[in-house]
Amino acid sequence: MTRHLITSALPYINGVKHLGNLVGSMLPSDLYARYLRANDQDVLFICATDEHGTPAELAARAANLDVATFCAEQHDVQAKLGEAFSLSFDYFGRSSSPQNHELTQHFGEKLLENGFIEERVTKQIFSIEDDRFLPDRYVEGTCPHCNYDKARGDQCESCTRLLDPTDLIEPRSAISGSTNLEVRESKHLFLLQSKLSDEIREWVGKHPDWPLLVSSIALKWLDEGLHDRGITRDLKWGVPVGREGMEDKVYYVWFDAPIGYIAATKEWADEDPENRDWKSWWYEADDVRYTEFMAKDNIPFHTVTFPGTQIGSREPWKMVDYIKGFNWLNYYGGKFSTSQQRGIFMTDAIEMLPADYWRYYLLANAPESSDASFTWEGFSGTVNKDLADTLGNFVNRILKFCSAKFGDALPEGGEIGAREIALAEVMQARIATYNKHMEELQIRKAMQELRAIWVMGNEYLTEAAPWTAFKTDPDAAAVSLRFAINMIRVFAVLSAPVIPTASQTLASALGLQLNERDWIKKPVLDELQVLPAGHEFTIPDVLFRKISDEEVAGWQEKFGGLEGE
Repeated sequence: MTRHLITSALPYINGVKHLGNLVGSMLPSDLYARYLRANDQDVLFICATDEHGTPAELAARAANLDVATFCAEQHDVQAKLGEAFSLSFDYFGRSSSPQNHELTQHFGEKLLENGFIEERVTKQIFSIEDDRFLPDRYVEGTCPHCNYDKARGDQCESCTRLLDPTDLIEPRSAISGSTNLEVRESKHLFLLQSKLSDEIREWVGKHPDWPLLVSSIALKWLDEGLHDRGITRDLKWGVPVGREGMEDKVYYVWFDAPIGYIAATKEWADEDPENRDWKSWWYEADDVRYTEFMAKDNIPFHTVTFPGTQIGSREPWKMVDYIKGFNWLNYYGGKFSTSQQRGIFMTDAIEMLPADYWRYYLLANAPESSDASFTWEGFSGTVNKDLADTLGNFVNRILKFCSAKFGDALPEGGEIGAREIALAEVMQARIATYNKHMEELQIRKAMQELRAIWVMGNEYLTEAAPWTAFKTDPDAAAVSLRFAINMIRVFAVLSAPVIPTASQTLASALGLQLNERDWIKKPVLDELQVLPAGHEFTIPDVLFRKISDEEVAGWQEKFGGLEGE
């Protein structure tokens, strides 16, 4: 049986992540992991904090902490936020772990042995005022490609082009702001991507099923010609190169971060070595299907750089089978930004509303085919219409009415008729479509299908009208109530990967012990699954509350986003 390895792009350590980070990798990967587990698949879901590089040092400096302490604290913060948002990682590791040091140095040695790394003398920016070299993100300036005036020395946040610090126009130190800079020579290691280009292209060509967003970015890089990339930096925080003459240098964060997927799996295995084997997932792992989730700015490193590292090692490492790439979720047309503190961050979001509100909204509006824009009006509209009215109202209405007229158990009387049988067949077809979209990672389509299944409940109530039938034909009312309450069971199971807390609330109300491996695997009316007459239930609290216009106005004022701001 195929085993499924799933990784989310590693959230960077320099601060709490915003909703764009959440929907760009962590949340959809959790959705997929939960869905596969529910279908009895063997899943290993891995993530970690990405802790090296200059932004970590800059953030630590701003927090007046040494970088190791800062990263340890932020890892704990991000791990707890992951739990708060019901992210079901099997392991949430750290790229600063001893395991990642060991594996990164291993890859470096193998690439060197195989002739894919060479030492070069480079020209780098040195700050006179700071008395130090300024690697990549320690340098800011204007992008030579798009004129964005806050570009960093490794990549422009606006146009996503990779840069060297010497490319920037009017460069300045990110530490002191000084423009008193000069170019000096420094010795570094380079990954010879140019020698690996043909092999990388051949590997990319073996994945015609990749989303267009992913394949187009990979081919654009390859068509433009792969350049040899410096993979070391003049820093003390990071994975030491461990080579004579390079005692003060570490591997570049974009070299060691993807290796962190493997290292975090080793962290997981090292906690229980008698029962866990990390290598079976990563080395000669022919029975593993590996799926990665990431936003579009990460795609080049996962379709070119990291695959090149794996190929160049000449070892049988497991390479990714499918990459689910996402465009950006913007905030009122402007980019979410950790560095600029623009947008809604996970700490703010979870203090305002439970995780399921955010999970459903973000997945229903996942930026798959194009960039999407978060607005408070759109958020409140989705919550009120889909979660409060369509799902929550159906559940509370039907259970309260049944309790009032028949008591707190599914009522006796009557037999299901042609209407219920026909509806069950339509629902079964919709469940099949929902499964297809989930398997194909068409997330917005899957959420549309899930909502359509919820809508079927309300449409059935409107047609069956048990409150009217009860007056003249109690048996007919009993039939429709039993059927509708069984629809709640279906909703609880199908919604579990999306809104796990609410689904558990529904399961508890119905007296069911649903676990992560429950799914709708048999016909909706299968007698072994249908809740029978006499099955007891309780009435849950309001599943999802409505968001008021006053709240929207208050959030707009607090977080920005009013039109014209």
